[in-house]
Amino acid sequence: MPNRRLRAVFMRGGTSRAVMFRQEDLPADRAGWDPIFLQVIGSPDPNGRQLDGMGGGISSLSKVCVIGPSSRPDADVDYTFAQVSVREPLVDYSGNCGNMSSAVGPFAIEEGIATAPRDGEAVVRIHNTNTSKIIVARFPVEAGELAATGDLEIDGIAGKAAPIRLEFLEPGGAKTGKLLPTGCVCDKLEVPGVGTVDASCIDAANPCVFVAAEQVGKTGTELPDALEGDARFLQAMEGIRRAASVRMGIAPDIDTAGRVTGVPKVAMVCRPQAAPTLSGRQLTAADADIVVRMISVGQPHRAVPITGAICLAVATRVGGSMPQLLSTAPAGPIRIAHPSGVTLVDAGVTAGNTPEAIRAAYGAVYRSARRLFEGKVLYRGP
Repeated sequence: MPNRRLRAVFMRGGTSRAVMFRQEDLPADRAGWDPIFLQVIGSPDPNGRQLDGMGGGISSLSKVCVIGPSSRPDADVDYTFAQVSVREPLVDYSGNCGNMSSAVGPFAIEEGIATAPRDGEAVVRIHNTNTSKIIVARFPVEAGELAATGDLEIDGIAGKAAPIRLEFLEPGGAKTGKLLPTGCVCDKLEVPGVGTVDASCIDAANPCVFVAAEQVGKTGTELPDALEGDARFLQAMEGIRRAASVRMGIAPDIDTAGRVTGVPKVAMVCRPQAAPTLSGRQLTAADADIVVRMISVGQPHRAVPITGAICLAVATRVGGSMPQLLSTAPAGPIRIAHPSGVTLVDAGVTAGNTPEAIRAAYGAVYRSARRLFEGKVLYRGP
């Protein structure tokens, strides 16, 4: 079987990396995308390293983004996100990646898919096809490209870069159509092998289920390697995720929920407290408003995913939710502590007399991105 070559760009977006494709270069029939993406990324790999592809062996480095002209009048580009499983032959399109969303605007203007001033501020309206939501990206451009330097520092990324503001408009109901898909602010989930667990199922930017760390026998400050080595904990969190998936209407049953791995994301949260980071820096209780450890596709994240951070920020504004009860956030931006440091997020939520009346107006966050490589990527095909 001969090698095929595809035009591609390799980019960092926030604390993730992905292979970026122009939609016009891919098969018109989307059934042909999965085999290409799996080969390009290097999955499935039972060794978990993806050495035969562009992936990095963890979920945040096993991603593909597809960008093309917008199919909607209120957007400049269409953006489809694909989460590629590391060990299984699975490509999941059920949710978005907020970190890689920061790379979409710069990619779009540098590829000529969207327009922007040669110098100044670019504003790109992005239609995420996974969630049917609009994301507005604002960032500085120089000579028609994302500014190469800036003053923004992000925990988990070395150095400084130009800031990219991402505004997730009306983020509620990204997957299920409802901010509170179960109709409740807090649910009691029956999880085999775990028992009854209090959880908040929130759908904003991406659907997530939040539980208190103490309910799963943790402090909430454990680092990813410790969590990854605890098979019983990971099994319990996956059980919670599957139960929430069924309760939220994402999957019809537990078995199907096991095959829809991208959403909901599952996270444990706790009150602000002293916590270590991957860099060795020690956070204090005064550094954050809430602490989170999030799991995606069965793997503990090294940093909080941006859509997860948006969802958590929204959840802290929903009275009676698990994150709201554990958060110390006042009005204004919310500081979220995670294994790599602290992420600053903002969210606007309108209260209501009933769960159905609660509305999420926006979620906003600052990220950075960088174009790392451009050329052609190889895969085997007829």
